[in-house]
Amino acid sequence: MALLERVSTLIRANINDLVDKAEEPEKMIKQVILDMQNQLLQVKTQVAISIADQHVLEQKLQENEENERQWMRRAELAVDKHDDALARAAVERSMSYKSTTESFRQQVEDQKTQVENLKTALLKLGQKLAEAQSKSDMLIAQHRRSRALGKATDAGLNIGDGSNAAAFDRMKNKVHHSEAAAKAGAELLADNVEDRFRAMEKQEEIDRLLEEIKSKRKAG
Repeated sequence: MALLERVSTLIRANINDLVDKAEEPEKMIKQVILDMQNQLLQVKTQVAISIADQHVLEQKLQENEENERQWMRRAELAVDKHDDALARAAVERSMSYKSTTESFRQQVEDQKTQVENLKTALLKLGQKLAEAQSKSDMLIAQHRRSRALGKATDAGLNIGDGSNAAAFDRMKNKVHHSEAAAKAGAELLADNVEDRFRAMEKQEEIDRLLEEIKSKRKAG
């Protein structure tokens, strides 16, 4: 069945590979999801039709089985009435229904197999669609990051050794010089503050010693 072949192709498809190889990954994954949704709808429709066909075949099978039994009962009745010719005709009719019954029985089995195959395909395709939908945002984001990184890398390579690079180096040296000057000023300020504190502490120590000497002198 062509439908099952198309579904099988979609189920086997590796979404990551499709995105990696596509020139426009975002468009590619959206198209894959759309194809899966369309095929899913077709498979659902086909499953419903196949189940309906199965019910029709099963009904036909039951009718033929009943006809087979009915004509055999008639043959038995004719035998009881000692009408061999009628009994023979009834047996022949029963055998005809039996042959048709076997044909319908085989068709029912084949139809059941087809329904199960379609149900399996429907389940797998539904899972594949859910996987594609859950991965779509992630894969698109990954592609965008990769594309942005490529542009940034190209921009870095384009700088090369030209005037842009030279201007950048000059700016970097100027910044380093300014940082060094600021650092030196901060160190000088720190040294000045420390000197002032040391002078203050020295005066306090002098005052203390002086007061100590005065107290001893008074006591003496």
